[in-house]
Amino acid sequence: MAFGWIDEQAEARRRAGLVRTLRPRPADSPLLDLASNDYLGLAHHPEVIEGAAAAARTWGGGATGSRLVTGTTELHSELERELADFCGFEAALVFSSGYAANLAAVTALGPHGSLIVSDAGNHASLIDGCRLARGATQVVGHADPEAVDKALGTHGGEAIVVSDTVFSVDGDAAPLAALAEACRAHGAGLVVDDAHGLGVLGDGGRGAAHAAGLAGAADVVVTATLSKSLGSQGGVVLGPARVIAHLVNAARTFIFDTGLAPAAAGAALAALRLLRREPARAERARAVAAELHARLTAAGLEAVRPDAAVVSVRAPSPEQAVRWAADCRTAGLAVGCFRPPSVPDGISRLRLTARADLSGAEIERAVRVIGETRP
Repeated sequence: MAFGWIDEQAEARRRAGLVRTLRPRPADSPLLDLASNDYLGLAHHPEVIEGAAAAARTWGGGATGSRLVTGTTELHSELERELADFCGFEAALVFSSGYAANLAAVTALGPHGSLIVSDAGNHASLIDGCRLARGATQVVGHADPEAVDKALGTHGGEAIVVSDTVFSVDGDAAPLAALAEACRAHGAGLVVDDAHGLGVLGDGGRGAAHAAGLAGAADVVVTATLSKSLGSQGGVVLGPARVIAHLVNAARTFIFDTGLAPAAAGAALAALRLLRREPARAERARAVAAELHARLTAAGLEAVRPDAAVVSVRAPSPEQAVRWAADCRTAGLAVGCFRPPSVPDGISRLRLTARADLSGAEIERAVRVIGETRP
C-alpha cells in the first residue's frame, strides 16, 4: 500500500509519547501566554497592527511575486534600510521567513569545497542549511570555541562557522567573541542566527552581535526573524553590502520565493520604530526572564538560567512533559513543550518565554501554576 510506512511511524511516535497535534487558538484566548515568542509584547500593539493594515491598504494583500520580479516594494527597501541601521550593519535583505533567511545564508556562503562548522545545538533551519549547502559540514560540541578552532585548523580553504546567538531550547548564549576570534585566526566567516537576541540583547535590543562588538564587521553575517521581538513575520540577513549582493544573486530561497507580504513588512517596520522609541522594552524582557528563573528555582524546579528571554524547566520524560504542559493549560497557562527530536540532548522541557509586558502578578501566577502541576 502506498505510504504504508507512515502508519508504522505514527505508531512508533504514539508509543514514544511524541505525537504532535495542531491546536488552533481563538483570537481572544483567556490563557496567560508564556508559549509564544512575542518577547516585547508587540504583536498586538496598536501601532504594529496599524502598520500592517496601512501596508495592506497601500500595497495589497500579497507581494505578488518573487523579490526579483514584482515582490520588492518601496516598503521592503525601507524596512531593510532601517533594520541595517538599527543593528549596525552595512546592508540587509528581507525574506519571507527566518527559516528561509537561514537557508539562504548557509547555502549561499557554504559553496562546494568550503567547510561549514556547525554547533551541535543549532536550530533546525541552520541544520537544514548545512544539509543543503554544497560545502562539507563538521558538527562540533555545543558552545565550544576550542572545538571550532580545531575544526577550522583541519581545513585550508574557505570556511564559515554557523551558530545561534541564543539557543532556542535552553536560552543560553553562544560565546560570540571567542567564536569570532577563532574564525579570524583561520580567515573564516562567522554566520550567526540572532532570532532570540534581536530586540532582547544589546543596546536597546540591537542584538547579540551588537552587544559583542561584532556589528558591522566585514567577516560577520547575522540572520534574524521578524516574528519574535518585532511581532510580525519574515526574516532578514544582515551583513556587508557585498555579501547581501551575493545573496540576491545566489540564494535560492530569495530568488525563487514570493516576497514577504507587505502587511508583515509594515508591521515589522512599525515595531522596529516603536522599539527605537522605547528601548527599555529589551531590558524589561531580560528582567522578566531573570525573575521567572529565580522564582522557579526557589520553588525547587530545575530551571536553566536565561541569557536572554527563554527559560526552560526540565521534565522527567516526554510523556510527563506533555501532561505537565496540558495541566498548565487547564489551569489557564500556555507554555511550550520541547521533546525529542526537537531537543538535541534528549531531555524534555517546558519552555517559557518572558515578555516585556508581563506584570508581577502574572509572573507570580505562572510560577504558581507550574509548581502546582509539576509531575
